[in-house]
Amino acid sequence: MRQHWKLVALLSATATTSYLCRVNITVAAVLMKPELGLSDQAMGRVFSAFLVGYALCQIPGGMLADRFGAPRVLGWAALAWVVATACMVGAGASVAALLVARCFLGIAEAPTFPAAAQAIARALPQAQRGRANGMVVAAIGLGSAIAPPLISFLMVRCGWRAALMLSSLPALLVSLAWTRMRRSVPAAVEPAVRPVAEVAGERPRSRSFALLTLSYSLQGYVGYIFVFWFYLYLVEVRHFDLLRGAIFGSLPWLLSIVSIPLGGWLFDRLPWDRRVIPIAGLAGSGLFIAIGAHTQHAYLAAVCLALATALVLSVEGPFWATMSAVAGGRSGAGGGVMNMGSNIGGLISPALTPVLAAWVGWEAALLVSAAVAITAAVCWLWIDMPVVGQAPCREA
Repeated sequence: MRQHWKLVALLSATATTSYLCRVNITVAAVLMKPELGLSDQAMGRVFSAFLVGYALCQIPGGMLADRFGAPRVLGWAALAWVVATACMVGAGASVAALLVARCFLGIAEAPTFPAAAQAIARALPQAQRGRANGMVVAAIGLGSAIAPPLISFLMVRCGWRAALMLSSLPALLVSLAWTRMRRSVPAAVEPAVRPVAEVAGERPRSRSFALLTLSYSLQGYVGYIFVFWFYLYLVEVRHFDLLRGAIFGSLPWLLSIVSIPLGGWLFDRLPWDRRVIPIAGLAGSGLFIAIGAHTQHAYLAAVCLALATALVLSVEGPFWATMSAVAGGRSGAGGGVMNMGSNIGGLISPALTPVLAAWVGWEAALLVSAAVAITAAVCWLWIDMPVVGQAPCREA
């Protein structure tokens, strides 16, 4: 059992490293843009190129994990992150080359969370998967928190090119760790040779899986609003100065480091209908968004919206644990489908929200996201929860 949690620790380190490689360029852009003569629009396209490759390759990445096992896939993926970073450094002022390198990074990072969910599904009993998935997803916050001070420190001393390459070195260490882990990884994590008929007979329960993917897509819509717009909302709409905006802007991610694993732990421990946890998290997020959007008090708005973010992220563990139970032996591919839905929601909301805000105001735009969060909660009422300890059965 101790070996299983070593696996979860390495999956968490992989998630942290993936986010460090993902967001390092957003900090380095401060020096990249003037040196390379890149406009804000060009830099925005470079940022978005990652999401294109990332979203499109979720399903293939999960299928690779199902076929070859998470240790092998994640080991090669982490090495590809270093190569992609080197390509960005060597692209110079060519926007086309930067777009290709950034898209390649998105493709290389696509297997990260589907493969992690598949490894957890194969190595841990169902009663522990909520907290395990919560720990892995919570590691995202650590990577996001590390990036700004680390990259800034390195840029001041070494320049942005060296800063990008040095920030990718943890990925090389993760790749080596997966190579070592493969020698002692729990046997269940590695793909087993199974009869074709048995594998073909495993099908995600269609209604539950469809509703789960829909709910996760709506959750992604809400969550990505705060990823991209929370700080600017505090400064431009609530009139916080830059320092106070930065302090309150970090509050959601500090809270999420606690809320994400806590949500997974509660999901595992609840002795009755475990759907209460994701329903409460999503509906509670919608409630706090509505309060934060409507109140005239800036500080109350900031706190309510930070709590809303922590709540909408607290359901990550329940989502991934339920997916692995519903998808059965195809947890990698199932996780790819579900995570692609979340990223599609994440592609829509950052662009749509400011359009709605310009049309009907920020309060109404945020109320739309509150309604989306509540709709995501309602979806769980029709998701069939497998009994802990039982293999999932197929719906008629």
